[in-house]
Amino acid sequence: MTGVTVVTFAGDDGPRGATMNSFTSVSADPPLVLVSVARKARSHGPLTTGPFCVNILGAEQEPLARLFAGAPADIEPSWTEGALAPRLSHPLAWVECEPWQTYDGGDHTLVLGRVVDLGHRDGDALTYTWSRFGTLAESTGGIEHLF
Repeated sequence: MTGVTVVTFAGDDGPRGATMNSFTSVSADPPLVLVSVARKARSHGPLTTGPFCVNILGAEQEPLARLFAGAPADIEPSWTEGALAPRLSHPLAWVECEPWQTYDGGDHTLVLGRVVDLGHRDGDALTYTWSRFGTLAESTGGIEHLF
């Protein structure tokens, strides 16, 4: 099971994003996170060269995950302006990053971002396993210990 994220960035014609489940914390000092983006993805160029925001989705945000994965959806995303990159309004958590380093990952590029800002709210998380979305109930300890 993985959490579900939409990684957002500034496109030539406004905010853009891509649904991803390969996201991980890398380092606390400096604070670094990693996303893995397919070389064939339309988001590859902007995500390997510019700032981005990892939006960790809440259980109620499955339609957003489907939309940014390219599935037809009857939903319009709501955006919030971040310090460096656009982000979705009201994700479960968000991690805004500036470019740090990229690495060859075969048919993917591993993109390290230095965390410049983050935030979270209470709620259950959206998950993905066995080709299905699911829910992980909120921990009583909160997610602030993950960052």
